[in-house]
Amino acid sequence: MMRVSDPIRSLYVHVPFCAQKCSYCAFYSEASSGELVNRYVDALIRELELVADDLKPTTVFFGGGTPSLLNLKQWGKVFEQMQRCELLGAKEWTIECNPATVSMDKAKLFRSYGVNRVSMGIQSLDEALLDKLGRIHTREMAFKSFDILRKAGFDNLNVDLMFAIPGQSLRVWRETLKEALALGSEHLSTYEIIYEEDTPLFEQLQAGKIVEDEDLACTMYEELVDQSTNAGLKQYEVANFAREKTMPETLAGDRTGPPAYSCLHNLNYWRGGSFYGLGPSATSYVRGVRTKNWANTPLYCQQLEKGRRAIESTEQLPPLSRAGETAAFGLRMTTGIDFEFFQRVTGHDLRNEWAADMNDLARRGWGTITPAGFRLTTEGLRFADAAAVHFLR
Repeated sequence: MMRVSDPIRSLYVHVPFCAQKCSYCAFYSEASSGELVNRYVDALIRELELVADDLKPTTVFFGGGTPSLLNLKQWGKVFEQMQRCELLGAKEWTIECNPATVSMDKAKLFRSYGVNRVSMGIQSLDEALLDKLGRIHTREMAFKSFDILRKAGFDNLNVDLMFAIPGQSLRVWRETLKEALALGSEHLSTYEIIYEEDTPLFEQLQAGKIVEDEDLACTMYEELVDQSTNAGLKQYEVANFAREKTMPETLAGDRTGPPAYSCLHNLNYWRGGSFYGLGPSATSYVRGVRTKNWANTPLYCQQLEKGRRAIESTEQLPPLSRAGETAAFGLRMTTGIDFEFFQRVTGHDLRNEWAADMNDLARRGWGTITPAGFRLTTEGLRFADAAAVHFLR
């Protein structure tokens, strides 16, 4: 178990730039401009230095936005700073890439500094849907980029797909899944379209131009689980699948252990672990304290240029609230929550404080209670967000 004095083992870096904003995206991102990107890189280098003494990362994740939008020189500056701060050598180091921004030179640079996992945001292999989503890549770019990453030596690749996209038929989803799984990636992440406020898709929904179809979304989810399983991937979280192979060491509290190519960085989130989040809008959770950086790139840069973290807010949850949050995240895992592990990590016993909630979910057919723990059923996983609300305090 982690001691208070131990350095934090997980690092997330948010790169807020995109070639253009996608119609569904509610994450903090903006169209890139050369000068602001350079200023951001310099600010990030300062922020890395400010937290380096408390970091010894075993997982690193660069997300966005589109991290692969940075050019070779900008990446070189970030990597050199990480080297100076002794932040290289993570067991798992992921960078998110858009298929339109992958090159062999960039892939080789990533490899040379120890990046060993790439998450590629394909989202769809249907040209009409890619256009509707506002993606800048074509289906051919997706196949070409995957091939480049393989040739560069990457043997741990994730593919991102979206379903329940307006206008996406079950036939198109089946075909997309078939083609994506045929690539043979080690990991598959999927996202059901969510209509977030302040996005073009939400505005279209409000205006009645598109209609949600929950039954179709459920059928698409069932198709996802069936095809992925048949392709040799193991579901280990609501919408994440990885190659079926037992890891040398299992997570504490897991009685079976996740598949070998599970995303270790995300597993830390779902187990309630600490992490540093750097970059505009990034959230950190360090020793029970949550902080959030300003979701404003110029302001973020301005703060770092003054030599201080660009933190907008700080929050320390009461122990019971934090335990409930840990339970809500843990439910997303197919292995569920191990009672002993949960009590060791949070100091609370799920069988006491949340007994009524677990019994209620079990009666609805959404949960299963065993002597060792609690997990969601196949149906419950489909509605994991609704189930999780029961555990929040």
